[in-house]
Amino acid sequence: MTFFLRWTTRLTVAVAAMLVAVFWLVFFSARPPLTIDPATLAGDGSTINYCELPTLDGSGKRAAEIPKGNTPGCAYTHFPLPILRECTEPLADGVVDIRGLWRGISGKVGHVERVEQCGDRTVVTSSGIIHDKGPNLTGGLNSNDTEGMVMFTIGDREYCPRTSAGVTWEQGVLNFRVLGWGPVVVKRYLDGEHLIWEYADGSTTRMERLCTLPTEHVKPQPRGHRYAPFN
Repeated sequence: MTFFLRWTTRLTVAVAAMLVAVFWLVFFSARPPLTIDPATLAGDGSTINYCELPTLDGSGKRAAEIPKGNTPGCAYTHFPLPILRECTEPLADGVVDIRGLWRGISGKVGHVERVEQCGDRTVVTSSGIIHDKGPNLTGGLNSNDTEGMVMFTIGDREYCPRTSAGVTWEQGVLNFRVLGWGPVVVKRYLDGEHLIWEYADGSTTRMERLCTLPTEHVKPQPRGHRYAPFN
């Protein structure tokens, strides 16, 4: 019995230490460096006709020549310009064209996201966050970002979780894997004229194409519980 209790205690301490380490990594580790072009954040992406997609004819920049986009803090304050607006690199082999502005019509109804692509690079902008994956000028292939949902605040500082994911196209499905090699947590793929988004919470959202950004999405709505334990 003493042997069992000793190992049970050790296991409990080890699990608790691991949970504390993960919590620190997710919320208190250094925030990712903001490598996005400042002009992109300063611009207004709500004025663009997203039914007029860029021609990917190779006449402009390649994906690897453009700085990685990521979320400023826990969220952008207004819908930014496209990160890949100067990129005209043709899509890589096996990549399906899912570019455009999309709105949920079932599942997460009303959800709006912008998908950019060129070469083997994909950028999703939605709800205050910018997730950029693939070849770029300033970072690795995986996204290095925050999730955007503020869990708690300490003083004036907001704390939202760190995230990192990589993407691969597999039989017409864009799979988002944790850290680029972990389990698939998000899928996107075309079904006729609709874009399907399968999320980690088990939901499936069907999205229709939009040409212009709805006014209620120009400034993102705050997300998260925003607990204030020490305020």
